[in-house]
Amino acid sequence: MSESGGVSSPAPVAVGVWADVVGQPAVVAELQAAVAQPAAMTHAWLFTGPPGSGRSVAARAFAAALQCPQGGDGTCHECRTVLAGSHADVHRVVPEGLSIGVAEVRGIVRTAARAPSQGRWQIVLVEDADRMSEAASNAVLKMLEEPPARTVMLLCAPSLHPDDVPVTIRSRCRVVPLRTPTIEAVAEVLVRRDGIDPALAAWSAAAAGGHVGRARHLARDESARLARKAVLDIPLSLVSLAACLNAADDLVGSAKEESDKTVAEVDAVETEAVKASLGVGARGPGVAAASRGAGQLKELEKRQKSRATRLGRDSLDRALVDMAALYRDALVIAAVGAGSGELTVPLAHPDRRADTVELARRIGAEGAVRRIDAVLAARTALEQNVKPQIAVEALTVALRLPA
Repeated sequence: MSESGGVSSPAPVAVGVWADVVGQPAVVAELQAAVAQPAAMTHAWLFTGPPGSGRSVAARAFAAALQCPQGGDGTCHECRTVLAGSHADVHRVVPEGLSIGVAEVRGIVRTAARAPSQGRWQIVLVEDADRMSEAASNAVLKMLEEPPARTVMLLCAPSLHPDDVPVTIRSRCRVVPLRTPTIEAVAEVLVRRDGIDPALAAWSAAAAGGHVGRARHLARDESARLARKAVLDIPLSLVSLAACLNAADDLVGSAKEESDKTVAEVDAVETEAVKASLGVGARGPGVAAASRGAGQLKELEKRQKSRATRLGRDSLDRALVDMAALYRDALVIAAVGAGSGELTVPLAHPDRRADTVELARRIGAEGAVRRIDAVLAARTALEQNVKPQIAVEALTVALRLPA
């Protein structure tokens, strides 16, 4: 159901490998047409769209369809292995740390330049291509300038802005723009694919603003719902300097706790696997090999630390985006009037309308704009490696409510 109470017509449900590409019928049709006409295939594709639109999901589905003899039926060996990440001719680059380095990209580019060993194409899929270092981008550009005959490059990035994708790369790609899925489309897939209760699915889809992955997380994890509530409670709590500093501590602490919880199990499994491969703890001839593996363990620890930093920043960034959206809702309310029963612009947090009305009353439209700018400035500071505690404390002080 829409914000105004109307019910949207359901979009056609995609099948096969396209089933999880939510709310993108035009994109699915374009990719299916490319699969059906291999002679007209483009060697480089750039999937763009806002967070949660399903860029990497669409790219993986496209890779599976390209390898599938039936064009992506979703049941054959090729489809299953591509979607599972185990196909020999599909190479995914997924940033675990803060950026994608040149060594990783060069290695995959060299592999992708070979003829396919099993499938119809050699495919390189770079998720979060906006995180490639300058040297990594140059390595990709080299392949795009001299593409092997049977190699396809799939890049995913938030936008076409030069900060996300260099113009030299963008000009050599066929761009596939994705949009934020409708709330109805996200709720439908949560019910159909994940078996979520329809009422909870509808709430989660609305609370996530059409972000498919986050909607699923909210629907399945009560702690995620509580964390979101805690973040959205902050703007109306900032009544004193002490409250501002406490809120900053809570935000930074929650982000660290979430990242620590996420990486703990993964780090332990990785470390044990590397130690086992090096023969750590072995006796006899294995002792010498284990002693030579100290450098590998140190490199692993470095990657794990970088991954933890990235996850912490991502968690904190999600909280800041949620807060910015609440101030945006306050701006909408302040502009149209709290007494307006119908809003032509839907709220980002429709379940927090009462808080939004109170926030709009206390800060007005101008105050909402200033606070949105403050949140955006804090996000920029975090990207520039300002310590999270300092950046967030400065932010919460700037968000303090007027007396």
